[in-house]
Amino acid sequence: MNTTPPARTERPEIPTRLVVQSLVREDGTVDADELYAVAGLLGMSDQQVRLCVTRLVAEGRFTRRGRGRKATLRAVADATGSLAPDASYVRHAYRQDAGLAPWDGTWHLYAFAVPEARRVARDSLREHLLHLGAAPVQNGLYVTANPVGELVDAQARHLGIEGTLTRLTTTDLRVGDLTGPRELAAALWPLAEIARRHERLAAFAETCLTLLGAEPGLTDVERLTTAVELAARFTEAMDPDPLLPPELLPQPWPGRHARRLAADCWKHLDEASRTGSGPGLRLFALYADALGPEDAG
Repeated sequence: MNTTPPARTERPEIPTRLVVQSLVREDGTVDADELYAVAGLLGMSDQQVRLCVTRLVAEGRFTRRGRGRKATLRAVADATGSLAPDASYVRHAYRQDAGLAPWDGTWHLYAFAVPEARRVARDSLREHLLHLGAAPVQNGLYVTANPVGELVDAQARHLGIEGTLTRLTTTDLRVGDLTGPRELAAALWPLAEIARRHERLAAFAETCLTLLGAEPGLTDVERLTTAVELAARFTEAMDPDPLLPPELLPQPWPGRHARRLAADCWKHLDEASRTGSGPGLRLFALYADALGPEDAG
């Protein structure tokens, strides 16, 4: 008798092509029968899968041998680039969780005034700052607690607007009447929403770990489905996280707990995948690289 996969309330949206990419094995193939089974557990119809596969083949991303569930897809190039977590970003998160990256009290500020004629470049720089965890203080002024100046400079040079960028550091930041570091962080970043995303990740990972340790446990297809969804939930939680130092966050912060559970879940899923026959998923190698043993402990 099989158990059911982890409860999937508030599941992040998972594109069908992301499922295909997630199931690429180390030899570059995707088993169509596994693909249809996993997609079905994620609530996707066979028609969705067929259309997605047809598009991927037409785009030259995969070749296909056979038809329907008996087909084998083969990636023409590495199809897992969009799945790979930013290893340095994830490692920094785990270093913070372990108390290995204490905050020195310095705020890093970035200001720019790009003319309307360079609107695309201005928007690109703004998006890059947000991606790096910066928060807007006012129009054209952003702040972060992490030293990402070299990355911001590189993007400004790439966009050809380095002359419009000003950056500075201070240990005396005041926004309105707010001067306390935790007060400022709570006002500048959407901490409640970020915390909720981590709580959803933690709840999923806890259920996952329970089922992985149960008898008879998850089937091979359920494990694959869980791996795909864990990757999606990890991304959902981490992408908007500015990785503020613990000194600026409410305690206990759910991000630390969620990341620890996610790392445990990946470890168990990876170990379980190695007991089966055939090559493992490239997805496991991507997360093994980001969650190295020295970082995920």
